[in-house]
Amino acid sequence: MASLITNPVTNTNSDRSKRKKKKNSMVKQNLQRSQKEDHARWKSEAQQQIYSSKLLQALSQVSLGTPSPSAPRGGRAVREAADRVLAVAAKGRTRWSRAILTSRLKLKFRKQKRSQRGSAAAVAAATRTSRSKKPRVSVLKLKAKSVPNVQRKVKVLGRLVPGCRKQPLPVILEEATDYIAALEMQVRAMSALADLLSGSGAASSSSAPPPEWPMPPTSQ
Repeated sequence: MASLITNPVTNTNSDRSKRKKKKNSMVKQNLQRSQKEDHARWKSEAQQQIYSSKLLQALSQVSLGTPSPSAPRGGRAVREAADRVLAVAAKGRTRWSRAILTSRLKLKFRKQKRSQRGSAAAVAAATRTSRSKKPRVSVLKLKAKSVPNVQRKVKVLGRLVPGCRKQPLPVILEEATDYIAALEMQVRAMSALADLLSGSGAASSSSAPPPEWPMPPTSQ
């Protein structure tokens, strides 16, 4: 009789663990399905056309806007506009897109914080005495030598992908796969735009009338 009696606590725990495993497997399957759809979307012509039109709008705003000392200029402004449009096209589904969209807000907040701390830093620099500091370069070199080669590569990859500096390896690999596919689409779109603009510029220059040169004076 004692062997036939089951413990209800263990049964409920096993049911909970089964439901939890089933839920986790469903979440993983949904994530894998959405990642495959995202990768296929970056390779589609429709997504490239949408990105190209939004990029043209962003670049027109960059060129027409009045330059300010804090605003980026030249190639940096074009690169930031292209990355921002790419993050908007990702719709914030990935870490790298959310990191790009929030980077401008963080940069603005840091500038305000630095301006507030400017006077205090100047006073501290004026009153600071020379203290003996331990060399940190050698310690960093020792740490770098002790870290295995694979971990160093993972850290470098985490720095290259926005928003993945302190993430584990599986997250970094997933984000890097999607980020690389998005960058490939960005390169294709920008190359097509550059070819289109260079072709229209060459056509306009060829259709323009030749310049009129002054005739040399005739000798009498």
